[in-house]
Amino acid sequence: MSPAWSVLALTLRTAALAVVLILPPGLAIAWLLARRSWPGKSVVETLLALPLVMPPVATGLLLLRLLGRRSAVGGWLERIFGMDVVFTWRAVVAAMAVMALPLLVRSARHAFESVDPRLEQVARTLGASWPRIWRELTLPLAAPGVVGGVLLAFARALGEFGATIIVAGDIPGRTRTLALAIYGHVQLGEDDAALRLLAISVAVAFLTVWSGEWFLRRQKPGRGSSRGSQ
Repeated sequence: MSPAWSVLALTLRTAALAVVLILPPGLAIAWLLARRSWPGKSVVETLLALPLVMPPVATGLLLLRLLGRRSAVGGWLERIFGMDVVFTWRAVVAAMAVMALPLLVRSARHAFESVDPRLEQVARTLGASWPRIWRELTLPLAAPGVVGGVLLAFARALGEFGATIIVAGDIPGRTRTLALAIYGHVQLGEDDAALRLLAISVAVAFLTVWSGEWFLRRQKPGRGSSRGSQ
């Protein structure tokens, strides 16, 4: 496999894994923010927004301090699982996940808020359990917004740079993603290689956005009814 395709494969794998990891907690947090009030809710909302407004390198430094061997979390992972995180592909996934989570939560929260809570209350009075209501009513109705949030999170993960280079470094074959590879080639004056990776990056981003738009168009009201009337 050529270096360019190796970098692309690593980027796609780590971005996909990051989104898969944040999806369950992201949806749970989004639903709680949309449907419940509790003490400290504003603090949670603020913490979730921090990666969007802080410099990515600052987020990377926090992750480095959190996941390093001498930290509580990093030390625990090493003792219990024998797992190093910093400067490995796991650090790439962690950086992508942290930077993508706010976009997923925001989109999913708006999607859940768009679902009429009276429908959930009616289902509850008819004897449906909350897990069943979530699975068969709330989530299907919020699906377009949730899918949009997933695609936004995936796109953000694909382009992650600042936090990744701090916590994972730029190690060829191990932590080098598309963004890091483009930066590295530019630093070395290898413009042709950088442009090739840029073209790949643009193509992947285009396919991601196009897929989201295609899905949302299929979910527009009226499409299903027009088919049913034929």
